Amino acid sequence: MKALIGSKNQGKIESARQALSIYFEDVEVIGINVSSDVSEMPVDDEIYIGARNRIANLKKYAKENNIEVDFFMSAESGIFKINPGWVICNAVAIENKEGVTSYGTGPQFPVPESLVDDVIKLGLSEVMNNIFGEDEERHNRGGGIQMLTHGEISRIDSTKIAFIMALTKYINEDKWK
Repeated sequence: MKALIGSKNQGKIESARQALSIYFEDVEVIGINVSSDVSEMPVDDEIYIGARNRIANLKKYAKENNIEVDFFMSAESGIFKINPGWVICNAVAIENKEGVTSYGTGPQFPVPESLVDDVIKLGLSEVMNNIFGEDEERHNRGGGIQMLTHGEISRIDSTKIAFIMALTKYINEDKWK
């Protein structure tokens, strides 16, 4: 089982590998840095648009480099409005080699109203740096959610859940049609 993921972020790569490893053997996930072609901090529908764009850019990369894979994968984090406030959401997209696409989301967490404008303008990472100080490990593996949950949930955990949700379309294909 070979997959390309549209990121060099080790946390995203590991979450994809862990999710695939639940259902498939001999999993290899290769991170390729491709653009989402959306805002640095996607807002509302931009989250899914960014995930789809990363898939399209991965497919182009694979074609140009003659790479064959079973899955193209992406993860896009952003902020969206729910009543009565705002939440951070991690959305993923997966497309198999037959061109069938599936989406999933992970857990969401609330953003204090006083920080929404800064998160949209600067991005969650910069806001987290301003609040908690810079931390390269947080950027690559644990994510801000690890700090906000006092170590209970990491970026890998939440993104893995999103990938598992998207994989339900493929692992139940014979029953789910």
